[in-house]
Amino acid sequence: MVQRLIGAIEAGGTKFVLAVAREDGTILQEARIATRTPDQCFPEVAQFFRAAAAAHAPLASFGVASFGPIDINPASSTYGTFTTTPKPGWAGARFHDVLGEFGVPIAVDTDVNGAALGEWLKGAGQGCTTLAYTTVGTGIGTGVVHKGKPLMGFSHYESGHIQPPRDAAVDPFAGSCPFHGDCLEGLAAGPAIEARWGQSLSELGSPPEKVELIAGYIAHLAASLVLLHMPDRLIFGGGVMKAPGLLQAVRRQTERKLAGYVRAPQLDPGLEQYIVAPGLGDHAGITGAIELGRIAADQ
Repeated sequence: MVQRLIGAIEAGGTKFVLAVAREDGTILQEARIATRTPDQCFPEVAQFFRAAAAAHAPLASFGVASFGPIDINPASSTYGTFTTTPKPGWAGARFHDVLGEFGVPIAVDTDVNGAALGEWLKGAGQGCTTLAYTTVGTGIGTGVVHKGKPLMGFSHYESGHIQPPRDAAVDPFAGSCPFHGDCLEGLAAGPAIEARWGQSLSELGSPPEKVELIAGYIAHLAASLVLLHMPDRLIFGGGVMKAPGLLQAVRRQTERKLAGYVRAPQLDPGLEQYIVAPGLGDHAGITGAIELGRIAADQ
């Protein structure tokens, strides 16, 4: 049986990953381009998929897992359009403007929903009924998947803009979010860490007191996700989470914050099996984008 070909995009804050894959997830062609403005990125995106379709076969659909905020409601007239993103030039841009020429279905979701879907399908979330995937990198965001379906309300979730408790005596940094100041993203994302200390946690050598500070903010999110969604597992990815000792500190502080109130077999002592790194590494997003496209092709 000949498999259909899926066009997939993982649109991140610093780079776009472009891929053409069979519907079983096998990638036939892949490229990376720097995230600049839509006027600079979109022509390169279109050219990649034109060339890939000519080299392989016409594409059956597209799956896009993108940074945001972005309209991910398929019933909306502005589906696939960036909304209040602080990224210069992207507000009002729409993926359909560049992919519409191919005349096939286009599914657009968030980068973290895509990563959650990818991990649920082929990574550390296999076997979970409900899975929460959080990235802590250029920004902070969480995707939640239930039985293989990314969840949302009238829009996608915005966990990175939850405001955790901040002790100004311990952490005088006022935060870097242009909307909220000291929300999670403004305190613990990569740019916030560099604005506070001049380097990333890894470049600083991951000193314990700084690791514990950042872990406390991330653990506030982890405990909130448990209380709000009761997921079978929490996955934490992104560049910041690669700092030595940070994942372990998040486990300790999350367990402390939950204080034994939630008891379930999933919450193993020490949370070593509950709070984990991505099984797919940096490939979770594009894996999820391919799956979004496959689902779109079936609808």
